[in-house]
Amino acid sequence: MIDQAEKVLNNVFGYDSFRPLQQEAIQQVLNKEDALVIMPTGGGKSIIYQIPAIIFDGLTVVVSPLISLMKDQVEQLHQFDVPAVFLNSSLTPEEYEQNISILKQGKADMLYLAPETLLMPKTRDLLSELNVECFTIDEAHCISEWGHDFRPEYRQMADVRREDFPDAACLALTATATPRVREDIRITLGMKDSETFLASFNRKNLFLKVADKDDPTEQVLDFLYTRKKQSGIIYCFSRRQVDELYVDLVKEGHSVKPYHAGLSEKVRTRNQEAFIRDDVNIIVATIAFGMGINKPDVRFVMHYDMPKNIESYYQQIGRAGRDGLRADCLLLFSYSDTQKIRYFINQKEGDEKKIAEQHLNALLKFLEADECRRKPLLNYFGEEYEKETCDMCDNCISADAEVEDFTVHAQKFLSCIARTDQKFGANYVADLLRGSKSQKVKDNDHLDLPTHGIGMEWSKNQWIQLSRLLIRQDYLSKDPQYGSLVLEKPAKMVLDGKENVFGTLDRTEATVDSEALSRTNSEVENKYEEKLFETLREKRKELADQKGIPPYAIFPDTTLMEMAFYFPQDKEHMLQIYGVGKAKEKRYGKIFRKIIRNYCDENDLEEKEKYLKQRAEESAKKEKHVRMGEAFNDGQSIEHLAEEYGVKDVTVLRELKKYMEEDHDLRVEGITEASSLSPRKQEEVIEAMEERNPNLLKPVYDYLNKEVGYDELRVMQLYYLARERVK
Repeated sequence: MIDQAEKVLNNVFGYDSFRPLQQEAIQQVLNKEDALVIMPTGGGKSIIYQIPAIIFDGLTVVVSPLISLMKDQVEQLHQFDVPAVFLNSSLTPEEYEQNISILKQGKADMLYLAPETLLMPKTRDLLSELNVECFTIDEAHCISEWGHDFRPEYRQMADVRREDFPDAACLALTATATPRVREDIRITLGMKDSETFLASFNRKNLFLKVADKDDPTEQVLDFLYTRKKQSGIIYCFSRRQVDELYVDLVKEGHSVKPYHAGLSEKVRTRNQEAFIRDDVNIIVATIAFGMGINKPDVRFVMHYDMPKNIESYYQQIGRAGRDGLRADCLLLFSYSDTQKIRYFINQKEGDEKKIAEQHLNALLKFLEADECRRKPLLNYFGEEYEKETCDMCDNCISADAEVEDFTVHAQKFLSCIARTDQKFGANYVADLLRGSKSQKVKDNDHLDLPTHGIGMEWSKNQWIQLSRLLIRQDYLSKDPQYGSLVLEKPAKMVLDGKENVFGTLDRTEATVDSEALSRTNSEVENKYEEKLFETLREKRKELADQKGIPPYAIFPDTTLMEMAFYFPQDKEHMLQIYGVGKAKEKRYGKIFRKIIRNYCDENDLEEKEKYLKQRAEESAKKEKHVRMGEAFNDGQSIEHLAEEYGVKDVTVLRELKKYMEEDHDLRVEGITEASSLSPRKQEEVIEAMEERNPNLLKPVYDYLNKEVGYDELRVMQLYYLARERVK
């Protein structure tokens, strides 16, 4: 039956191959066996029940708490000529009865239901008359009391499944489930002997960045400046903040709508529809927005305020880049936001309060990390990120930046905290160092402190940034109740001159530099014809408006991008484009081919063969690091390669490491030429790598008392690994 599934994948959905674990999970469902599927947002969960639904003779029931998502999914399935209906409170009585009639006549492959609708006696009576072959529970984490979005009615799904559909395959799907939540889902649904398909939680196309909140409105405007016409979501903590930011963005000429529970349902629905249908670019919203959004071309998600926990954060950033193209996720971090969350946690009691505190602490660990952000993020979900760097987060990119020695300034700051008995926050300490003579300073009798006025060389903001650096590196902590800075044990080492403090200060920058962008884009993303792409988008919007559906239900951006790169001009080549199945080619192919043909004629462009180009593209992906590796093995120095390619030494080291990781030998001699360490110090680093893990630099950095910077460690790491290969 899997051959049949592959045909459906290609002919109906227009995809060449399955994504990881899709095929295995589909086979499980086709065998009428239960499955628990944990797959990140955008990972292709819906295909796992949609393909079997098309193949099965009977009905597939899909339970989802997201009314807007049901409507969206059904609209998209209709574009593929797949018969599907939904039953929920958004339908008029006439529409409701019409859909029931379609079900009774056996004319639907899929039925989408809200849990409340499923639990109604009349719905269960209806389904008892139908041949239900697959019972699918989407957003299955709602079953678990340990999940971030527990819904009591979801616990009743087990009874419905056992009593009404005992012979149907049971498929539970979620994007966010810790090991504890996964086990709870399995036990509750009675899926003890089922297969669990656990995909990686790593969304490789999402660039993760955390910036210290400084002047948040200005930071938002800076971030949006280079994102004109892009779709994005900005999350705020409160309704009031949503309204204020919405007004500010409108004043600056942005295409934006607000969304929160204080607006009428009619206005919320209208604003959401405007966003989905590309009538506005940006939604400013509370967390009430987005659960049912299946819009694949959201290019950014920004958190103006902190989310409550990692699961909420992960789910919200999961709404970006569902089409697989690069998307940016920026979170503005302030300790004052932490206090807001703690206020609500303190309203809880017992286990609920304990769980919420654990969730917040895990989030803070992620936000304060100075290592690759994917490590704490994936670790939360029970997955280990084995690479040292991802090159798709701010910490990994900043590893290329100049790391400075802030030991003297750290000693001033820590000393000032000690002399004021650890009773004050960063703002007050910074004021003291800058020689403030405010009434508060006078009242506290701090004018005569030895540290008063010894930090005039820095601005207040620089001292605040240093305080955040010291917190991230565990020299300081923040009192959760009063917000005062507290010295941790390592601070004494700094004050005694036994440990140095290294790092980079400014984390308020909200933009992403062009070098970081270019590292992640594929050749198609980099070189498609933008003018043609915009023309295709305009036609897509026109057709979508005529049909009253979202533009992406016709074609997602990835499909239009490929059209604007390969220029398909006949039916055969159009069918090779990602996301163009037979139904869509028949419906829209001629319209889009005509636009492409006219554009090529006007600009003297020729059609490209996609699969030949794909092979060339795959070769080009390897070309840079392979070329560098071969050149280095032929005798070129790291310094020479950096100059030749116009990059930093650290970038060459990364490329050479990648070359070696692909099972190539790398000459050992010549690597240490890039190091400024003495032979004695080099040997100390090698010994530290043998003592710790040579693949992870943070443990080595700590073992060496933070006296050797990361750039030097990367040189020695490459040397160590190259030497080990040839032993």
